Amino acid sequence: GDVFSPATGIDAEIKPGSDTIAEIAEAEGFTLMLAAVGYKSETNPGSGLNAGLLNDDQYTVFAPTDAAIAALVSAVADLLDPEILENDGPFAAIDALLGEGTIENVVSYHVTEGRSAAKSVVPAKKDRKINTLLEGASFTVNNGGVITAVGSSATIAPADISASNGIIHVIDAVLLPIDLGL
Repeated sequence: GDVFSPATGIDAEIKPGSDTIAEIAEAEGFTLMLAAVGYKSETNPGSGLNAGLLNDDQYTVFAPTDAAIAALVSAVADLLDPEILENDGPFAAIDALLGEGTIENVVSYHVTEGRSAAKSVVPAKKDRKINTLLEGASFTVNNGGVITAVGSSATIAPADISASNGIIHVIDAVLLPIDLGL
C-alpha cells in the first residue's frame, strides 16, 4: 500500500489544540499509557520520545485506552513474576519477562513523527503502511480504520484529537511490535 511520509504528513486542516499530548492524555483518562511513558522515562531518561511528547515536537500518537492496556496485562498475567508485578507494576514485570526495553519499544511503536490526521492515516482503498518511532517497525491501516500490527490488531475510534504538539488517535487494543502468540 501507500507509504506514509512524515515530511508530507502535516495536516493543515486540523489546527493545533492548546494542550500537549500528555495534558490531553491525562485529562481524558489515559492513565496507563501515561504510566508506560513515565516508566520508560525512568528506565531510559535519555530517550528522545520523553521530551517529544511534552514539548513542541509534532507527533501522532495511537493511544490505547486503559481498558486495552489492562486487557494486555491480564492476557500475559500468568507469565509475569508475581513479586515484580506487585512491587514494581505491570510494565516492570513485562520488561522482566520479555527483556529490558520491551515497554519502551511498545510505546515507540504507538508513535509516528508529524501531525497525521485520520485522513492521512486511514487510506481510501489499499492498506497504508505507517512507519513508527520504533526503528524498522511499521503497521498497516485499512480503509475501515483497522490497524494490523506485528502481534495484534486494533481499531481507531475516536480519531483526530488535536494537541499543541501533535494528534491523538484513540485505539481499542495495544499494538504489539512482536508476536506473543496471544
